[in-house]
Amino acid sequence: MEVHTAIEERRSVKHFNPDHVMTEEEIQHIMSLALLSPTSFNIQNWRFVLVHDPELRRELRKVAWNQSQVTDASLLFVLCGDLKSWEKEPGRYWRNVPQEAQDVIVPAIDAYYRGREEVQRDEVMRSCGIVAQTLMLTAKSMGYDACPMVGFDFEAVGRLVNLPEDHVVAMMLAIGKAVKPANPRGGQLPLEEVLITDRFA
Repeated sequence: MEVHTAIEERRSVKHFNPDHVMTEEEIQHIMSLALLSPTSFNIQNWRFVLVHDPELRRELRKVAWNQSQVTDASLLFVLCGDLKSWEKEPGRYWRNVPQEAQDVIVPAIDAYYRGREEVQRDEVMRSCGIVAQTLMLTAKSMGYDACPMVGFDFEAVGRLVNLPEDHVVAMMLAIGKAVKPANPRGGQLPLEEVLITDRFA
C-alpha cells in the first residue's frame, strides 16, 4: 500500500475482532518500523507497554469508559515516555557517529534538557505522537486498523502497568481487524483556515 493511501484510509476504528491473533512476525514488523520514528536528539524516549494479559486488559477497560477496543483489539499498547531518557547514558544514542560529532552532540543533550521539566514532558508527548502515527500507518499498510485513545483515567492506567516514577503515559493505541467501519469523518476544516503563510495576521 502506498503511504498516501494509508494516510487517506486510516480511520479510528472502535470495533475489532476479538478472536483475531496477529503473528509474532507481524508484531516484530510493526515494532521494527516504530523504532525508526524520529525523536529529538535521537533520545528514543518512547516506551511501549504491549498488554497481552487478558485480565489486565479487562482492568484497563474498566478505567477506559468500558471501551471495547481495549479488550477486543489484537494489540493494545500503552504508549509511555521516559522523561529522563536524555540523561540515561546519552552517549549510546550517538555511538555510531564519529567521536568528534559525539563530543558536540552528547553535551548538547544535557544542556538542552537539564532543569527544564516542561520541555522534557513536551518532548515525550511529541515523540509519542509521532510514533503513534508510525504504528497506525504501518498497521493500515498491513491490512489492520487502529484507534488512538486518550479516553481513560491516566493515573489508574499508570498504576495498572506499574509506571516508573520518571515516566508518563501519553496515550493507548489499539490495533487489530475491524469488524465495523469507522463512522463518517466528522468534518475537516478548510485548508485556508489552518494553513498560515509566513505569520498570523
